Amino acid sequence: MEFQIHISYLDAMPENSISLLPPLVAILIALWRKNALIALLSGVILSWVMVNNWNILHGLGETVTSIVSTFQSTSQFYIITFSLLIGALVKLLNTSGSVNGFIRLLRRAKLVTNKKSAALLPTLIGTSIFTDTNLSMFTAGMASQQLFDKYKLSRARLAYLIDSTCAPVSILFLINGWGAYILGLLEGFNLDNPVKVLIGTLAFNFYPIIALFLAYYTAISGKVYGPMKQSNTKAISTTQTDEQKIAPASVMWLPLLALLLITLLLLWHTGNGDLRQGAGAFSVFWAIIMSLFISISLILFKRLLTIRQVFKISLLGLKDMLPAVSILVLSFTFGDAIKALGTGIFVSELMSMQVSTILITPVIFIIAAVMAFATGSSWGTYAILIPIALPVAFSSGLPIPFVLAAVLGGGIFGDHASPISDTTVVASIASGCKHYEHVKTQLPYALIGAGISLLLYIALGFFFR
Repeated sequence: MEFQIHISYLDAMPENSISLLPPLVAILIALWRKNALIALLSGVILSWVMVNNWNILHGLGETVTSIVSTFQSTSQFYIITFSLLIGALVKLLNTSGSVNGFIRLLRRAKLVTNKKSAALLPTLIGTSIFTDTNLSMFTAGMASQQLFDKYKLSRARLAYLIDSTCAPVSILFLINGWGAYILGLLEGFNLDNPVKVLIGTLAFNFYPIIALFLAYYTAISGKVYGPMKQSNTKAISTTQTDEQKIAPASVMWLPLLALLLITLLLLWHTGNGDLRQGAGAFSVFWAIIMSLFISISLILFKRLLTIRQVFKISLLGLKDMLPAVSILVLSFTFGDAIKALGTGIFVSELMSMQVSTILITPVIFIIAAVMAFATGSSWGTYAILIPIALPVAFSSGLPIPFVLAAVLGGGIFGDHASPISDTTVVASIASGCKHYEHVKTQLPYALIGAGISLLLYIALGFFFR
């Protein structure tokens, strides 16, 4: 009976602009409080109150039920667990000294002999470690700080290079928490193959591709533009000391390599030889468990930490991920709530009437960019926009990967350019660069990438109309 009441209520919703209220409230609260958690929770509560004909008690009860049901979904449980365990893995790699060992290995290899190779080092590291953005940034930053000083390259350039590789590559090589998260948001749309859709976004996710191109161009050519040209920032802090523990580099790269290979193997196995047909959430879940097992085994075998220390550090890693995982859970719940409310259907019908097919993806890209820039959260942006953008794709006839890529790319641009984004802050810390200096010097590059992306979305809009 309860389900029937929801359906009868929803029959009228797509015709009513009030279905836009929850995402708008979520956006406004995010802008006001700069807190994605509070914004998403507010949006979830309001959505279920509206679904229950403005009955507050029933709405609160439905909110609790929807949050609990998130853990009852097998794929979403896999993704939540993966996100928690990646925190434990990163904490163990840092505390064991294996990250420092990897940095020492790079320095001993003497691959850096001039300015170009010094600039290429963090660029290559930032591109290659795509399993975790923060791990990638800190590794690239710590490995390069002294080399940038030696060759008289500014810390602002270092911050730009790691920020323009670590985050963009994470949304392109989706064998990580980003891919698992987006797969979770795609659940419930009756897509024949969510993994195939996600892989299909790679060809249309223009901003991250352009950001990577600009980063490599800067590293190889040595040319910089705008405020970066006048930047002479030096170190403001030291992220590593000689007294820090140094462990064999293999303790770091073996678990990360295992995470990549096991994920690919399981995708291939579950997809009967086709990676695109594989079970994404299942694959990353078992891959992180095996990777964590390998990491702990290596740490204990080499006596880097005791069993008690491993347990304690792993718990700290899980604790570090709780804020992000809380946002993850509420993202899934919010997506379910506004789908039940019919917001996506209403927006898709509105855009089909008011917006030319050619301009749909540019508009979505701009909305995602503004939201992520203002809130500093690409993940929060995805949680709000993906459930709205997919119905737009269905009704407009545009390819789903094309529309989804506009959301993903816009979120990355806004996150990349935002002064309050966690990735922007981490890039500043990891490079030893003043935060404002990093934001100021990186912004022109980000705007160029966004401008080119918009032109490409408009051009392809003519092709797909």
